[in-house]
Amino acid sequence: MPERTWDEECDVLIVGSGAGGLTAAVAAADLHARVILIEKGRNFGGTSATSGAVLWVPDSHLAEAAGQQDDPVDAVRYIKAIAGDESDDILIRAFVENGREMLSYMSHHSDVEYVSIPYPDYQPEAPGARSGWRSHDVVPMDGRKLGKDLEYLEPPHPSNMLFGRFVWNTIDASMLVTRKPGWIGAMARTLWRYYSDIGQRLRSKRSRYLTGGNALIGRLKLSIDRRGINIRRETALVEIIRDGAQVVGAVVERHGRKSAIHVHKGLVLAAGGFERNAALRARYLPQSPNPDWSGSQSNNRGDALELAMSVGAATDRLDSAWWAPAVHVRGESRSRPLFFERALPGSIIVNQAGDRYFNEAVDYHLAGRAMVENDRPGAGTSPSYILFDAGFKWRYPMGPVLPMMPLWMHSRAVRDLVFVADDWGEMADRIGVDRDRLQATITRFNDNARQGRDPDFQRGESLYNRIYGDPKITGNPNLLPLVKAPFYALAIYPGDIGTNGGLVTDGNANVLDTEGRPIGNLYATGNITASAMGRSYPGGGATIGPAMTFGYLAARHAMGVNEPR
Repeated sequence: MPERTWDEECDVLIVGSGAGGLTAAVAAADLHARVILIEKGRNFGGTSATSGAVLWVPDSHLAEAAGQQDDPVDAVRYIKAIAGDESDDILIRAFVENGREMLSYMSHHSDVEYVSIPYPDYQPEAPGARSGWRSHDVVPMDGRKLGKDLEYLEPPHPSNMLFGRFVWNTIDASMLVTRKPGWIGAMARTLWRYYSDIGQRLRSKRSRYLTGGNALIGRLKLSIDRRGINIRRETALVEIIRDGAQVVGAVVERHGRKSAIHVHKGLVLAAGGFERNAALRARYLPQSPNPDWSGSQSNNRGDALELAMSVGAATDRLDSAWWAPAVHVRGESRSRPLFFERALPGSIIVNQAGDRYFNEAVDYHLAGRAMVENDRPGAGTSPSYILFDAGFKWRYPMGPVLPMMPLWMHSRAVRDLVFVADDWGEMADRIGVDRDRLQATITRFNDNARQGRDPDFQRGESLYNRIYGDPKITGNPNLLPLVKAPFYALAIYPGDIGTNGGLVTDGNANVLDTEGRPIGNLYATGNITASAMGRSYPGGGATIGPAMTFGYLAARHAMGVNEPR
């Protein structure tokens, strides 16, 4: 390679300011690395900041401290059971064996603070699953600690806030949505925290009480601040420089000015997936081609993925995503995934033939996947329709449609999404399905719901289903007949919260080339990679848990700490 002039030097260059990238920055700095961290967007935090930031880490020290026993062997067995033949044994074991270490390290050496919670694995009946304590909820923080940086923290997704404005944690969210005992107190606390911050209310609608992804990224930002690492915002990776078997540098661009950075030990790609890139979706995700159906933030366009491919990196499962049924509101920059609404009693989902085709109360990934896999001529599922009655409309939220609020009080964009009818025949005409088929579907569902059962799809039989059921419903908390007019419907699409296919990596997060060999000094973590979980989603936080774990491993391996895996 010809002699090159470098503008800067560093040991570790990190691309992306989500949870995986910031964890890598902390781990690398603690090993005395000179770290540069760049972020393409105006804001920092990436998709992690917009998420609930639940962390799935089996056998954690926090679960143990709460008196809950786990077994890493069972965790591996569970992931392999639900991931099937596409699971990667090396990656699964690397995650399970090191996730506990990563979380313990971050708990003791950074501002990151989590608690283990009794939230079940998404498929709790599978071999090796647990009914709780593998998922962890981030401890809220005071946004004033970030000072002026709070302005540049990527805001939460509206789906992760009460009424699209008020922040909540995982436990409060479940309590408020299903109106479990204590929900009125939880509501009062949520509203008081928001409105009592009078100084902030005079300046902004944004809350300074940070929960979920904002709390995690805020805590990680404090952690890198203490280590003297700045996030270079509005700075894009535009070239990866490879010399022989290894990467030696990169070219980055900020406000039209390019600079070459000599990277001595590791270039860590933590830049998210490609879900907001229309061309890449058309090529790899033709069953879900519209970027607007994604609930992810707008900067995830696959730039770093394509640059890595240009220097020989291998990819896998580019046709896969973290699926979720989604509603897109006109004028909003991203969709609103239906994370929990589908499980609430008094609603069902039908295809374009007017038939139910899956258990609506499964986790969002399985629900979105069902939409993708069941789409066929004459019984299309893109869109499908989620139906609910007036009783549901009064009690529970449905995407952007809020409970206890008349439809006329919603925005015009939301009102335009909602089909309203006085009977099911009229509704069939409005959504364009066969009258007799839809009526037969409703009649069968209602008859079974009155008996508290769903012989067709077993809705309400799984522990996970019941998490978002209404405990006041005797028998089956996920079932009520749809009988009270007017009736409502929303068109829903096979959306996502990110892609989960991408760069192939080994157990140290080292990127592999098309021959299966590690590309020296090139690492990746998060949604830019082919997930260790294959096409499966084991539990709440099964994206951020591996992202942080492999970010931690990447930094340590780059700095010569980890043995090859």
